[in-house]
Amino acid sequence: MTYIWQSTLWPKFEWHIDRLTSRIATVLLDQGRLIGRVEGLGFRTREATFLRALTDDVVKSSAIEGEQLDEQQVRSSLARRLGIDIDGFVTPNRSVEGIVHITLDATINCAEPLTAERLFQWHGALFPTGRNEWGHKLRVGDWRDDSGGRMEIVSGAFGHEKVHYVAPPADRVEAEMSAFLEWFNVSHELEPLIKAAIAHLWFVAIHPFGDGNGRITRAIADMTLARNGGGAQRLYSMSAAIERSRVGYYEALQSVTSKDSVDITSWIEWFLDRLGNAVGEALLTLDNVMLKNDFWQAHAASDLNPRQAKVLNRLLEGNFQGKLTSTKWAKLTNASQDTASRDIADLMAKGILQKGEAGGRSTAYELVLNFPMNHVPSSG
Repeated sequence: MTYIWQSTLWPKFEWHIDRLTSRIATVLLDQGRLIGRVEGLGFRTREATFLRALTDDVVKSSAIEGEQLDEQQVRSSLARRLGIDIDGFVTPNRSVEGIVHITLDATINCAEPLTAERLFQWHGALFPTGRNEWGHKLRVGDWRDDSGGRMEIVSGAFGHEKVHYVAPPADRVEAEMSAFLEWFNVSHELEPLIKAAIAHLWFVAIHPFGDGNGRITRAIADMTLARNGGGAQRLYSMSAAIERSRVGYYEALQSVTSKDSVDITSWIEWFLDRLGNAVGEALLTLDNVMLKNDFWQAHAASDLNPRQAKVLNRLLEGNFQGKLTSTKWAKLTNASQDTASRDIADLMAKGILQKGEAGGRSTAYELVLNFPMNHVPSSG
């Protein structure tokens, strides 16, 4: 099998712009809608939206590699570094602090040059103990040396591994990374969304570190998007969109790296589709946030008890399983059936809840949403 870096044209990548133009236009339009939408939020709500997107990005980037981070630790680390007050602060461990540092440095300090020293610092932050999550000792803060053999991407059980990709030998890494960094830092007219896709692919094709390449290459792509996204990048999670199509992610990478052709059109198409998905999900999330704001503004004068506020927030956030019944209300609020019935009746009298179509023993209730809205929901 031959690989992309073995092509005589490497790394002079090629792509068919006619297959990308409409995708780019759609993403740019939706990014603009996203920025416009968030400007209609209050400061605290905007902070919460940023925090949610960044938390998702950190957690999902690690999940792609099979590492499960504690979401509350990630949220706490981000909040402390960004100066955002949150409830339920949890002390983060060193691994969480490391990936959070990389994420924020890549986006907040996106205008700063990307250098070998900066990448070494990111790598050291990612593996503060000098070992990965499986306990394997790593060459931290330096390019790999292949002392344990060539760098391979494999799958399958021990003794039955399938090799999907072999990276350039270690003695080429320094020169390969010099070329990559020079290209990355040069200001040119390349469409930023295409540049983000190329940066992602190019770095991971070199695979310059013994571990952590996937998380760092996604940070580099985020850095490229942040440089040119006018703030939109902090409102969506590209890693979450990739994680939702994890198998497709590896297939898209392998399809262009496991051949000696520098035509990467299919990879850029896949990247733009996932980026569009990420922005679309963010628009839907903002619709939900703004619906919640409009709801509470409309019912600001309503005298509600803590149980009622808790259930209403669950309904507004869209994470309520099934239909709302008095039995579910009682379980959710740890109240008696009689108390649940009184709470529901009170909300119906105030015009906040109404009976659903089903009746009798399966009586369910739903929100009344005929209040003034201060935003126009996304059309999808």
